Amino acid sequence: MDCPHCRSSATTEREGRTVHGFRRFRCRDCGRRFNERTGTALNRVQVPTDIVFLVVFWRLRYKLSLRDLAEMFLIRGIVFTHEAVRDWEAKLAPLLSEGLRKRRAGKAGRCWHVDETYLKVAGKWCYLYRAIDRDGNLVDVYLSKSRDMAAAKAFLRSARSVTQVEPEQVTTDGHTSYPKAITDELGTDVDHRTSQYKNNVIEQNHRSIKARYRPMRGFKNFDAAHRFCRAFDEVHNFLRSASYINQNVSLARRRTIHVQRVAALRDLISVA
Repeated sequence: MDCPHCRSSATTEREGRTVHGFRRFRCRDCGRRFNERTGTALNRVQVPTDIVFLVVFWRLRYKLSLRDLAEMFLIRGIVFTHEAVRDWEAKLAPLLSEGLRKRRAGKAGRCWHVDETYLKVAGKWCYLYRAIDRDGNLVDVYLSKSRDMAAAKAFLRSARSVTQVEPEQVTTDGHTSYPKAITDELGTDVDHRTSQYKNNVIEQNHRSIKARYRPMRGFKNFDAAHRFCRAFDEVHNFLRSASYINQNVSLARRRTIHVQRVAALRDLISVA
């Protein structure tokens, strides 16, 4: 293992392990001692990585508050505060979302449904731009303080960057900022449809973030809201059990797929 301080490969492994089972090393060049967690996002966290991942995963996946999670683990003899949960979420949520966004490159469809929904942040209404393809797969998520041309362009630019896909058709509502934004960011060959009825698929898809957002009674910080919404949608999309029409998938198979995907999320934290 290379030294996280001087990046030297001249390191030797020491005897014994840390309290949480991490291997210990010493750099022969700079003389510093470190372990497997040194230099990672969870450096100096006094809780095992599995517990931290489970806390953040439950936070993103289920309708649990910061204090709910601290109380649930307190019953199991693991003590931490709700502020620790907030800190772990701030550290791991971006790692999860960025890792999942990289996995989605080139996999989105070429027919997009784009729409925005309202979220209250620090007592003010903000706009969460979201897009999915024809099969319901996530394209991108973008939180903006305004609903204008600049926000629409930024969202479409981000969507094209993360998916690395040039859409053939984009369906939106009748907002006036979309035609020029689509032309400037996606090109003139894109078929732009403006029909609220043809966009019902994205309207219904908003329910997942709405169901998670309402129990939280809004967000208090814009950056935290953007981080949470992006990580939530990425995890929700990754764990979504997609199947074809008339395809019969047994409950045992669905459980197996769910466990495998959660393990893949855990590996993203280990790599980081």
